Amino acid sequence: MTTRRYALRDDQWERLQDLLLDERGAVGVTAKDNRLFVEAVLYRYRAGIPWRDLPERFGHFRKVHTRFRRWAKTGVWQRVFQVLSEDADNEYAMIDTTIVRAHQHSAGQRGDANAQAIGRSKGGLSTKIHATVDALGNPTGFHLTPGQTCDLDGADVLLENIQADTVLADKGYDADQRVIERLQQQGKTAVIPPKRNRKTPRDYDKELYKARHLIENFFAKLKQYRAIATRYDKLAETFLSAIYMAAALIWLN
Repeated sequence: MTTRRYALRDDQWERLQDLLLDERGAVGVTAKDNRLFVEAVLYRYRAGIPWRDLPERFGHFRKVHTRFRRWAKTGVWQRVFQVLSEDADNEYAMIDTTIVRAHQHSAGQRGDANAQAIGRSKGGLSTKIHATVDALGNPTGFHLTPGQTCDLDGADVLLENIQADTVLADKGYDADQRVIERLQQQGKTAVIPPKRNRKTPRDYDKELYKARHLIENFFAKLKQYRAIATRYDKLAETFLSAIYMAAALIWLN
């Protein structure tokens, strides 16, 4: 028996279908059709193709896309991700960002592009993905901003939800009021190298900081999804839903 490209493993689907039970009322289809739909969306984001180029076995591409938009609006993948991330190893946590290029077609939404987390910088249109991971490198949270924004804009949102008592980050997060003092007020330890221009010296655990490569490893896994490594979605809501889907599958690997 040949394995279909980008298909779910049986053990992955067994876990997913249990988490999607509450969504069947919304999608109104059988478990078999649910799996075909999930695999269609997975195929599109892994391959980085337009929706209309989905193989015929998945059905009409418009129906798949419309259904995925409905799941994005109702937060299906976010809820699945949140259930899976309850198993996080909170010995310590890490926060960082990665920038993805936004295709020119993703900027066609009417209104403010910043509201859709698309910005323009020297490299062109881009989106910044802010993320946190646990002590094993598994994802625990996300936030999107336009590509030219400061890393601290994501920290303002994500640090509130970190459960670990120790937080690892690079020197871009060495900001007294927005990060260091905030973590101290929460009773947490910041493992963040000080910037060279810092007037007041600050020590950090250099050995523990070496573990920060785990969040870089996570971003590498996330960007195996070509339609995440390059953003084609016009709406931030849709793109974020795809990120939650990919992160959920990383938890199931």
